[in-house]
Amino acid sequence: MLLDRLGRTLVARRRAVLALTLVFVALAGVFGGAVASKLKSGGFDDPNAEATHALKRVADEFGGQPDVVLLVRTADGVDDQQSQRDGAALTARAAADPHLSGVGSYWTLGKPQALRSTDGRSALVLAKLEGGDQDVDAIVKAYTGRSGTLQVRVGGLAPTFRQVGSTIQRDLAKAELIAIPITFVLLMLVFGSLVAALLPLAVAGVAVLGSFLAITLITGVTDVSIFALNLITAMGLGLAIDYALFMVSRFREEVRHGLSTNEAVVETLRTAGRTVIVSALTVALSLSALLVFPLYFLRSFAYAGIAVVLLAMLGAVVVLPALLAALGPNVDRWQLLKRPSPEEGSGFWHRTAELVMRRPGTVAITIGGLMLALGLPFLNVSFGLPDDRVLPKGASTHQVADVLRTDFPDREADATIVLLPGTSPTDTRLDSYASALSTIPDVSRVDTARGGWSGGRQVLPAGPPSKRFVKQGYGGTWVSIVPTIEARSEQGQALVHAVRDTPAPGQRLVGGPSADLVDTEASISSKTPLAAGLIVIATLVILFLFTGSVLIPIKAVVLNLLSLSATFGAMVYVFQEGHLQSIFGHFTITHTLDTTTPILMFCIAFGLSMDYEVFLLSRIREEWLATGDNRRAVALGLERTGRLVTAAAALIAVVFTATATSGVTFIRLFGVGMALAVVMDATLVRGALVPAFMRIAGKWNWWAPAPLTRVHRRFGLGEPATTRAVQEEMSAAAKPAVSA
Repeated sequence: MLLDRLGRTLVARRRAVLALTLVFVALAGVFGGAVASKLKSGGFDDPNAEATHALKRVADEFGGQPDVVLLVRTADGVDDQQSQRDGAALTARAAADPHLSGVGSYWTLGKPQALRSTDGRSALVLAKLEGGDQDVDAIVKAYTGRSGTLQVRVGGLAPTFRQVGSTIQRDLAKAELIAIPITFVLLMLVFGSLVAALLPLAVAGVAVLGSFLAITLITGVTDVSIFALNLITAMGLGLAIDYALFMVSRFREEVRHGLSTNEAVVETLRTAGRTVIVSALTVALSLSALLVFPLYFLRSFAYAGIAVVLLAMLGAVVVLPALLAALGPNVDRWQLLKRPSPEEGSGFWHRTAELVMRRPGTVAITIGGLMLALGLPFLNVSFGLPDDRVLPKGASTHQVADVLRTDFPDREADATIVLLPGTSPTDTRLDSYASALSTIPDVSRVDTARGGWSGGRQVLPAGPPSKRFVKQGYGGTWVSIVPTIEARSEQGQALVHAVRDTPAPGQRLVGGPSADLVDTEASISSKTPLAAGLIVIATLVILFLFTGSVLIPIKAVVLNLLSLSATFGAMVYVFQEGHLQSIFGHFTITHTLDTTTPILMFCIAFGLSMDYEVFLLSRIREEWLATGDNRRAVALGLERTGRLVTAAAALIAVVFTATATSGVTFIRLFGVGMALAVVMDATLVRGALVPAFMRIAGKWNWWAPAPLTRVHRRFGLGEPATTRAVQEEMSAAAKPAVSA
């Protein structure tokens, strides 16, 4: 068998394997250590959407909408003579800055009211960023502070997302400082010895540093989001713990049964190693579903997740066996806790399984009903996209945006734009079109090359601000629709639909923040069924090939969906509706959830749930094939894996909880949601619902029709021929009997 041969090779060549591993880790650290500088903070829009095309073409032809805002404050009022001189000087300085383009201000654009605060003491300088995320730092440093009599603060879309990225980097370092010491203490308690506790960290080093190298290489081909770093560190450590715990526990078990170190390594790889491979493939396939989405924010998690899962698997089935062979009995050196081996048929998890299986229907209805009740708030979910409010209230760009929301009645930065590529700036049809647009609810003003409209009538003639809608040699123009409401809201979406329903003088493309939200939601919702279908089908196929059962894969999918619905309901209750902030930390309530986070959590949490499912099923199946006693198999399977799965879940929950200390709201949402999903799955699902449903199904758990049995016999995932023969016998025996 392949795993047998691999095990014997790793035992014989353990020094060479460990030496090559050290070389790989060193090279990965050198070439992948600076990966953060190559990552980007955007990726939340669909590159093929109408809104994206509109924004890009307006940027290419006219310089685009401003994404840098200088908020200027003066005690003497913005119309004071000295303030006007200082404002003009600041504008001229920004116009000469190579990092900025399309610079205009209250003082240079004819003093439009939209750029002046209601109290007359603040005004705006607007500009377009030239360059990438790194250039934002230079702009913030150059302009924040005093400029003559003016006090200047920097905000806008580009600085906001740069600050989000830098905040996440700092939060990631803080999370690691929290998670690693706590995790190591827990590892020593779980593994019982200092040497054994270090083994998951070795696997994690291979997974995390190797993934940094992989992502560095991928950035040479496509954009990758900086948010993917959170997944690499969390899953790299979490899966390393899962896989190492399962492998080391099996190794110790085989040694207790009298095998030598080398024999125990080979047997561990043949049994637990097979389970780890199946588990990793299941998790990787779940994450690969993120590749169907066009948003590079989501695709980045697929790149990072697949890399870290496969590298954690290689660390567990290649590096770890070599370490175990080299350590031998020393794996238990420096023991902190000496636990006597429990007698078979005893222990907390065995008693739990027996208790559940005495009243399986009652347990299934009670726990299932509780999860459905927890999931009810998700029926009221409302989606949005990240903006400045995902940052802490003390963040500079959040503070600037709050001033814009409260002191400037017109939301210029939130304007919906309409590109009219075939309509001349002098076309009189623009007047009736702008008039119609200005009557749409929640529209403050419509600006065009021919002036400004509000409430169906022209309120501003063409002037200096109108020049931005004209480009020499280009036969088209564009229109700015300034709203009175939050752009990324249900009202903003309604405004976009109304704009798109209004007849235009010719071809038109609608963009802007509200249109981004509409098109992103449409893009995600159109791809979600495909992603979910791929995950479900892949899970059903892999679990069938692993177990040879038809019912068990279906049961696993149903229970996972039940668990995730409860998690999503809790997330709406906390992060959308704003309950329990005293527990989960204070954040700005926007009454929406980030559109991408539930998709991300679904793919990751579904994969991790299958991780624990495979661990449990592998031991249940071993006992079933040995005895044919379903009830005994379930009880012993839970007895042998319950402590491992619970410990693994607790450790990975610590990692995700550390991530939840982030000041960025949707990262906190991700951390809390994942920790809750993992804990709920490892306790209520694996400890109660799985034994209950397997007791109810009895021997039907292991039945498959004859054609599928033949498929499993030929393509089953690494089963020895002897166990396949036993499976056929048991599958046939299960047909007439429904009892356990």
